[in-house]
Amino acid sequence: MYYKGYYHLFYQYNPKGAVWGNIVWAHSVSKDMINWISLKPAIIPSKPFDKYGCWSGSATILPGNKPVILYTGIIAKKPKPGYQVQNYAIPANYSDPFLKEWIKPDDNPIVKPTHENASSFRDPTTAWFNNGRWKMIVGSKHNHRGIAYLYRSRDFVKWTKAKHTFHDKPDTGMWECPDFYPVSTCGTNGLETSALVGGVKHVFKVSLDATRFEYYTIGTYNTIKDKYYPGTTFVDGWAGLRYDYGNFYASKTFFDPGQNRRILWGWANESSTALEDTTKGWAGIQLIPRMVWLHPSGKQLMQWPIHELESLRGDRLHQTDVTLNKGEMLEVNGITVAQADVEVTFTFSSLDEAETFDPEWSKLPSENLAMEICGIKGTKQGGLGPFGVLTLASKKLEEYTPVFFRVFKTLDNKHKILMCSDATHSSLNKKVYKPPFAGFVDVDIGKKKLSLRILIDHSVVESFGEGGMTVITSRVYPTLAVGRNAHLYLFNNGTESITLEKFNVWSMNSPHVMN
Repeated sequence: MYYKGYYHLFYQYNPKGAVWGNIVWAHSVSKDMINWISLKPAIIPSKPFDKYGCWSGSATILPGNKPVILYTGIIAKKPKPGYQVQNYAIPANYSDPFLKEWIKPDDNPIVKPTHENASSFRDPTTAWFNNGRWKMIVGSKHNHRGIAYLYRSRDFVKWTKAKHTFHDKPDTGMWECPDFYPVSTCGTNGLETSALVGGVKHVFKVSLDATRFEYYTIGTYNTIKDKYYPGTTFVDGWAGLRYDYGNFYASKTFFDPGQNRRILWGWANESSTALEDTTKGWAGIQLIPRMVWLHPSGKQLMQWPIHELESLRGDRLHQTDVTLNKGEMLEVNGITVAQADVEVTFTFSSLDEAETFDPEWSKLPSENLAMEICGIKGTKQGGLGPFGVLTLASKKLEEYTPVFFRVFKTLDNKHKILMCSDATHSSLNKKVYKPPFAGFVDVDIGKKKLSLRILIDHSVVESFGEGGMTVITSRVYPTLAVGRNAHLYLFNNGTESITLEKFNVWSMNSPHVMN
């Protein structure tokens, strides 16, 4: 949240080790979301209503610029993973812009499960206000049905459950970290969470405990019935749209009133073993904050790293109009390729070389179709593609993480654009998880041009295709391509020649103040 000139990040943290457990609400503040000051935890288990854990939740700014936190407390160890209730906390001193001290009033918990699944009842959202009441939702499940329960309150303390669910869907499993917010149908500006006036659509996102991926739909919020209805063209289930088709979970948005934008933040866990995490002393990162808005088509959301990140850019390498023929690679020298910001626009003169999209692929699991195809095809020679960037590559290419496009032609003469961030060859360490993450890019390929931005930060590769239409995050752990021993290449392994119309790479400096 944003309060008195500072961005506040509260995050799930284990102060006793680099494994899950002993969860508290850690707290950091920042002026720019780049340089962070670490403060003492805001909320720790200390009362009967959160004795066994202070789990996830949200912040809401009440009238008079008064923040309040809603969070899940664990009151008993059983039923596993714990008996869950919803609590609130308020600042001890509203005049302190750092909000270092928080009070947990004794009238907690404010929401207890009655007929709901007490072991799957968590992660209250940022609240919104209409029709004289505050509204918030809590994620849950019943058998295999994902559920968002709606609660209403006039005073933010006494909450009443709605007679119907806010939204639910069979065969989706537990809905963790639900998020619900409005987006403008024109422009990139964000909207305050209670906004209803003007051209407004609503986004509903859930994190799927069963798959460890997320999905979202865009739809309509009926303020009379207090129900959400996804648009009819959206897949409401595991195969739905994702913010990020890689390592990205438990995401949360907030409205930034200072710059009139909505910010999305996601968590990436480690793909290494618990022993390796313990050895290095930490596990889990927040990814770069992203601005999020509705694509002009209304078909999906767009994402882009916050502009403040550009303050870390250092030395730049710039090139234009470089042609890569089949099998050619171009090494990028003169910058810190293990900590870099890459922007490249690829063009091609013809779509004729696009490979046929195999009809047999339609039998693959729809929720991971792109990932399955990336695993099958990888960077093997193709027609139009694969072309892209080899990140974090060792000198002899024993290790590399390619981010690339492949263009396919379907039997009805349309085109499908696959974007991959393939960690299969990212490390010689056989113990780490190395998936071929991928998504499709829903763009008109008729202009014969595709763009890519990649943020490389040692063990993180965040990739934004076509201005943020498709985003993929990979966690990788090279053993050779580390620090100054890492290399960066542009490549084309398709029969169609590719032109690098525009190519910029920046060395990225570290923040002045790190959490």
